[in-house]
Amino acid sequence: MYSWQHSALAQGLMRCHDCSALWPLALEGQHCPRCGNRLHSRTPHSLSRTWALLATAALLMLPANLLPIMRVAMLSNQAEASTILGGVIELTKHGLWGIALVVLAASILIPVGKILGLVSLMLTIQCGWTTNLQQKMIMFRIVHWIGRWSMLDIFVVGILVALVQFGNLAYIVGQAGALAFAGVVVFTMLAANSLDTRLIWDRHLQEASIGSET
Repeated sequence: MYSWQHSALAQGLMRCHDCSALWPLALEGQHCPRCGNRLHSRTPHSLSRTWALLATAALLMLPANLLPIMRVAMLSNQAEASTILGGVIELTKHGLWGIALVVLAASILIPVGKILGLVSLMLTIQCGWTTNLQQKMIMFRIVHWIGRWSMLDIFVVGILVALVQFGNLAYIVGQAGALAFAGVVVFTMLAANSLDTRLIWDRHLQEASIGSET
């Protein structure tokens, strides 16, 4: 059974984040002799940085969903501004339930789920929870993987703004809600990248080691 004593940290070793070379803990804070990267056994300030990025993403969720994401004008000078939820409602009114569900999931459910998932991982580390860690790591991989697809709505708005420009007949203009939503996506991706997941396992390995000794 894998225990705390089998980890690199317990053996007095740490891995370089750039070249993956193993070096003794005595070199903590110094530069890697191989690639020159600064050596740390765990990513410095990982928790505080991740909390700050998550808080920023959560705050941006409000303007992202309350402010219009784009303004559309068709055959007149009267332009209609549409929020994300307003667009979903319009799609359902036209019977496009499938597209409405995709937009709802990509624009609201997935961003909120990513934030809640990262918050649960942060609480796992700070509260020392050691249950269901494998499931939580799977959840982290899903959050990390899905981040690259979260900009789909912004890409669609950008393409529509670039293509639908027909003078007074029709035009589309991006609004502040699109910028806020892009901020949500960017900050959640940065939060996932800044979290050192090895911190999740440190407490688990320590408790497993103490349990085996007793």
